[in-house]
Amino acid sequence: MSKEHFNQELIQFLNASATPYHGVATMVAKLQKAGFQPLSESESWSLKEGGKYYVTRNESSIIAFTMGKPERGARMVGAHTDSPCLKVKPQPELSRHSYFQLGVEVYGGVLLNPWFDRDLSLAGRVQYLNHQQLLCHQLINFKRPVAIIPSLAIHLDREVNSGRAVNPQTDIPPVLCQLVDGKTADFRDLLKQELIDQGHSDCQEVIEFDLSFHDTQSAAVIGLNHDFIASARLDNLLSCYVGLESLIHHQPSGATALLVCNDHEEVGSVSTTGAQGPFLKSVLERMYGTGESLTRAMDRSMLISTDNAHGIHPNYASKHDDHHAPKLNYGAVIKVNANQRYATNDETAAIYRTLCQGIGSKVQHFVTRTDMACGSTIGPLTAGVLGVRTLDLGLPTFAMHSIRELAGSEDAFELCKTLSHFMALTELPLTK
Repeated sequence: MSKEHFNQELIQFLNASATPYHGVATMVAKLQKAGFQPLSESESWSLKEGGKYYVTRNESSIIAFTMGKPERGARMVGAHTDSPCLKVKPQPELSRHSYFQLGVEVYGGVLLNPWFDRDLSLAGRVQYLNHQQLLCHQLINFKRPVAIIPSLAIHLDREVNSGRAVNPQTDIPPVLCQLVDGKTADFRDLLKQELIDQGHSDCQEVIEFDLSFHDTQSAAVIGLNHDFIASARLDNLLSCYVGLESLIHHQPSGATALLVCNDHEEVGSVSTTGAQGPFLKSVLERMYGTGESLTRAMDRSMLISTDNAHGIHPNYASKHDDHHAPKLNYGAVIKVNANQRYATNDETAAIYRTLCQGIGSKVQHFVTRTDMACGSTIGPLTAGVLGVRTLDLGLPTFAMHSIRELAGSEDAFELCKTLSHFMALTELPLTK
């Protein structure tokens, strides 16, 4: 596969994955096409060496793997399906001055200012009663622009360019339409009609929903020399897609190759589907057993936690340590933090650098400035649950947690090849 074809497939994946639910559904479709078989957590499993499987939880987290020999351990890649966004509140209707708006709650560490003046749509999951009074659920995506958060004109706030704080309660409820004077709107009725319009005519009453707004602008390769990929949700769908392609196209060598994409990383990962929850460990116990059997398997294993890294921004270079300032299109970034905000240690970094040297992949380092706080990933959380050696790795990006982020057009393609080699390792090159 060429870099150009890879990036076009990536763009289609990004556009189709407006929410974690849609991201997992898109991954499931690709896995099924590649011959992976579904597993259900409510049923017993009969795993065979060489078999290709996947299992989902809450339709928002997914684990996929090719089953290898237990004594070879596992080569695991981790990512997360969620992104910072604006989620619709349970009773969201706001009718003010003839405008119909929806109350929203901020999910994760959203960079709010870029959400103004964008063409927004709605997507997520809806729970409803059908005509037989059975509880059903369905994914929904309006796709078309249905809302906007208009900025306040500079004439009404002359000091805006000197700094305007955004109040998430009062400043960001999106505007959906105008109402005829005296009229109101029921959001659940609107959802019911949209479900019917999208072919789900069995919907009688919408009960609950998990919906978020998203930008309708397509992901794109941009720049004079096509240097960049611009898109919503690069953090962390970029890693989900790279891990998925690495798993599908790696050459099995006897070890288990596994991809885990958790939900709820942006809000702490403590949930049934998050990295600090039981999902991955419960799957590994079904593969290897519990207690000593699992401990022995994990000692032969390694996890690469793939999340985005902060590329050095030419307008804000002072925000980086001069010796740890990753550039876009210069390779993936080993992320290090002395206080264990990242799980990388000298052994896992050496293993990855040795792998890169062997296949000619570029690699960089990132350490946060010592006078600045450091973010974290699923890496330390997963390592803490499983006791597995872990590396934190990321692709350098700009504008992380904005409604539209920027990455290099070469980096994802190159990392995919590297992770495919990692998943195909028969043995880990461990320190003697």
